[in-house]
Amino acid sequence: MSVELNYHDTGGEGTPLVVVHGLLGSADNWRSHVKQWQARRRVVAVDLRNHGRSPHAEGMSYREMAADLLALMDRLAIDKAHLLGHSMGGKVVISLARLSPQRVASLIVADIAPQAYGHGHDAIFAGLRHLQRGNPANRREADELLAEHVEERPVRLFLATNLERAESGGLALRIGLDQIEAGYPDIMQAPAGESAFDGPVLVLRGGKSHYVPDSALANLRDVLPNSRLVTLEEAGHWLHADQPEAFQAAVEEFLDSLEA
Repeated sequence: MSVELNYHDTGGEGTPLVVVHGLLGSADNWRSHVKQWQARRRVVAVDLRNHGRSPHAEGMSYREMAADLLALMDRLAIDKAHLLGHSMGGKVVISLARLSPQRVASLIVADIAPQAYGHGHDAIFAGLRHLQRGNPANRREADELLAEHVEERPVRLFLATNLERAESGGLALRIGLDQIEAGYPDIMQAPAGESAFDGPVLVLRGGKSHYVPDSALANLRDVLPNSRLVTLEEAGHWLHADQPEAFQAAVEEFLDSLEA
């Protein structure tokens, strides 16, 4: 059963651009990009299940998350959309494109390949659990709790975007951490679907990221045969934050080439 996702819709004409965040992210992470893109097109930024302001629900398979996204498109009367997904969100949009290709005008896949990955978030989950138990009164305390497990400050700042003011007056996580942890093995799997998506695809990868190595490109082109690869050399995995202007420009150039 699909979840009724939270979203932000800028309104506007033409084929919408639907933006899907990665693991432990939210639509809020994309506000500055949405502000730029909305000047030229309708943009819908989505919170996936157990993330942002969307409901918490069991199950984190790509088939389930793609179904949620398709249900939102139906609710908004979007017949066809350009889909942009980062990391886990990239696997969600690839899944939707493989399962319902007639609903996808194009894909923009940011720093992820259509394959299974090894588990690598143990410290992050440990930090979030420690934060949860610590009931921080403010963001300084929250950062200190996270720092006992997560060394990198940029990662801690990203994780802190999931904090909200609790009824008790302190800070609490708004994500469905239980459901995300239980569904983590599915999150690490390849996207859903069996067939290739032969529509237009832009794959953006960070030159300093290990998520889309050259060894993954053959499989990527099997699944997304009409893909164009662009490497943002100075960016890591959060390439839209590391090189925002270059990221925005690449997306706009790609979409303009389809609408010319």
